[in-house]
Amino acid sequence: MAFRRILHPTDFSPASRPAFRRAVALARSQRGQLMVVHVMGPPLLVAEGYLTPETLEALLRSQRDAAVRQLGALVKRAKAAGARVSGLLAQNGTTAEQINRIAHRQHADVIVMGTHGRTGLTRLLLGSVAARVVATASCPVLTVHA
Repeated sequence: MAFRRILHPTDFSPASRPAFRRAVALARSQRGQLMVVHVMGPPLLVAEGYLTPETLEALLRSQRDAAVRQLGALVKRAKAAGARVSGLLAQNGTTAEQINRIAHRQHADVIVMGTHGRTGLTRLLLGSVAARVVATASCPVLTVHA
């Protein structure tokens, strides 16, 4: 099976690095198009206190700017490695839903994503984006353990 459209969702964590390398290698070997995607979640906020709309807007802008820089760096690395690549910053909705929505819209042949490998109570409390993507994706999903 040829994988011409490869989607790599990333949260920029160390756990996503091996999956990024695998996605780049797959794109190169298949002469495919790699799309690196980051889904921006809501900003992490303190449990107590009030944030003015201006402060919240500044936090969102800062988060977006950091994500754009990190996404750009990954695209640059993939290009340097010889892959045809583009980047996409997504917002709104849960991460797993957004990943699957983008994969469907882009007609992805495969999703290559990292997994943190959480188990037990940590997985129960935090959930697993990779598990939700695998369960609901319309294309094959290759998970790469950190």
